[in-house]
Order: sequence, then structure tokens, then C-alpha cells
Amino acid sequence: MARIAMITTMVLAAALVSNGCNGAKKGPSTHEESQKTELLRQIDLRYENPDAHYQLGKLYYADGLLSKAEWEYRVAIGFNPVHYPAQAGVVKTWHDRKNTERAQVAAELYTSQAATSADASLRLGKAFQGEGLNDYALTCYQQAANLAPKSPVVFKQMGYFYLAQDDKALAEEYLRRSFELDPYQSEVAGELGRMGVIVQTPRGTAVEQAVPAEGATQEAP
Repeated sequence: MARIAMITTMVLAAALVSNGCNGAKKGPSTHEESQKTELLRQIDLRYENPDAHYQLGKLYYADGLLSKAEWEYRVAIGFNPVHYPAQAGVVKTWHDRKNTERAQVAAELYTSQAATSADASLRLGKAFQGEGLNDYALTCYQQAANLAPKSPVVFKQMGYFYLAQDDKALAEEYLRRSFELDPYQSEVAGELGRMGVIVQTPRGTAVEQAVPAEGATQEAP
């Protein structure tokens, strides 16, 4: 208990110092401090808890304490080398500190490690995308596609990635490819329908979720 109290005091002190250096920034909310206290309690009970370290890092990041956030992310990776959200978090902290070189080196390292499988590459890509690191996310998705060129899951994710970037042409291309590889994907069929594309399911039922703006329809090959 004494250790928890000491660590909690250090966290509060660091937050106060940070806020004092930047008067325009609001201090952590009571809820955030309660979350930190609980995470520190979990870490005190079992230090080898990667998720607790990661979540604590997220709270530090939200407070603008990027170095402390990076430290917690790295601890999480130390206990779980394939903790992809923590890996993306490390890159994000360097990116936000305007250290493009360090961010790129870290991203390339993690992407290389994820090259063991399409699934690993896909999961790291999603983590990068979740942090808004879209260039690194796309690199991972392309790596996954090269590793598994017949995976409907990979092409679906790439389709949704481009859809999030408002690139409907590429989104349609990859979603079509995903549907060709697995025509039982009602979600993909529905998304294509909303884009004005009619696709035929194996049961012979056309899936149409939207009518194209000009009244014309496209039929997937």
C-alpha cells in the first residue's frame, strides 16, 4: 500500500508540474486520476501486466506526458512483444514530438517484426490506423496482402481503410476483390451496395443498399 501511495503521489506531482509549464492545458480529471490509481494498483499487484502499462501510457499521452507514455508503452512491449497497440503508441509519441526519424525507425522495426504473418501485419496496421498513422498502416496492409494475396480479410480491411480516407475508387476496388474471394460476406456486399454497386451472392440474391446518384448501376464482375 505504501508503494501505491508513493507512486500515486509521483503521478500527481508530475501532472502538476506539466500543467504548470502549460497554463492553457487543463489538468487531469478526477475520473482520469481514479483510472491511474487503479492501474497503478494493478501494476503494483503484478508488474508484468502489459495491458495495465499500456492503458496507463494512454492516460499519460492524454495528459501530454509523451515521454512517460512512451516508457509505459515500452514496458508493455517488454512483457508482450506483440502488443501492437503499444507499438503504434511508441511511434505516435515520436511522431507527436516531431521526431520523424525516430518514428520511422520504430515503425520500420515493428513492421519488419510483423512480417512473420499476414495476421500480424494486419493487426499492426489496424493499430497504426487507430493512432492516425495512416502511411505506416498502409505499409502494413500492403505487406499483409503480399503475404496472403488470396485473403478476403486483408482486402476488406484495405477497402475500409480507403473508405475512411474518402477514396471511394480504391475502396470499391479492394472491397470488390474481397467479395470475389469470399462472396458470402454480407457486410462487404452491403458496403458495395451503399456505393452503388450491385453484387450477386452465391444464393442468387442481389444485394443493393443504395441507388447510384445518376441512376446507373454497376455490376461486379
